[in-house]
Amino acid sequence: MMHKFLCLVFWLPLVLSAQEQARTQQADNFIYDGNEAFDASNSTEAEKNYRRALATGEKKEIAQYNMGTTLQQDLYVEEALRAYTDAAKTITERPNKHRTFHNIGNALMQIKDYKGAVEAYKNALRNNPNDDETRYNYALAKKMLEDDNQNQEDNEDQQDNQDQKENQDNQDQKDQDKEGDQDQDKNGENGENGENDKENDKEKDSDSEDNENENDQKESDKENKEQQGDNKNEQQQPQGQPSQLSPQQVQNLLEAMNNEEKKVQDKVNAKKVKPAGTKSKKDW
Repeated sequence: MMHKFLCLVFWLPLVLSAQEQARTQQADNFIYDGNEAFDASNSTEAEKNYRRALATGEKKEIAQYNMGTTLQQDLYVEEALRAYTDAAKTITERPNKHRTFHNIGNALMQIKDYKGAVEAYKNALRNNPNDDETRYNYALAKKMLEDDNQNQEDNEDQQDNQDQKENQDNQDQKDQDKEGDQDQDKNGENGENGENDKENDKEKDSDSEDNENENDQKESDKENKEQQGDNKNEQQQPQGQPSQLSPQQVQNLLEAMNNEEKKVQDKVNAKKVKPAGTKSKKDW
């Protein structure tokens, strides 16, 4: 019984090692086939083989890195970034870390994440500071980041200026509307005052005409009274005794009658040519 147990303990590590070696060999085969398909520009077959290699649990960092390269070449940048990130977690060799972070930087440049690209190239240079291509890409990413920040600041300034202009235009429009309302109110008040002035002018003209008519009536009454007085004097004379007037008295009487008639005619003519009430002029 003890002999059988010792045999089991002895053979178990060998079996496990053999299985691991088999999986490793299988992973190597899938990776090889994937590389062949990649070189033949058959990205679909290449990705399929890399996924098969991942399923073995062996050579995972190589399979993930290669799959990321395939996806990046087909412009599946987001998926490629996930594959590179997973590979970077398990890769320990500095050259492989350098290549992985270099490719991460390239993928981030494709999606215009310049800040992330700068950091990725930094990590790549930490693992291989002598790579000229990585140093160039790092400088380019920094320049693109600076330009992007400058463009963003310019756009913000332009937006601020646009907002200020719109606010000023709105304020100017409000001021114009307010002035228009004030002018309208002022015109309304002036219109009411104008109407009152018109009424006052009409009343003044009416009063003036009434006074003139009253004066004319008084003059007419006075003339009638004088005429009645003359008639009364004539009537008071005895009928059998006609009035005896000298030639001079007759001449004076005629002149007096002509003068009275002339006064009456002048008044009539003056009344005809009198203008209507003049409206007072106002400065608006």
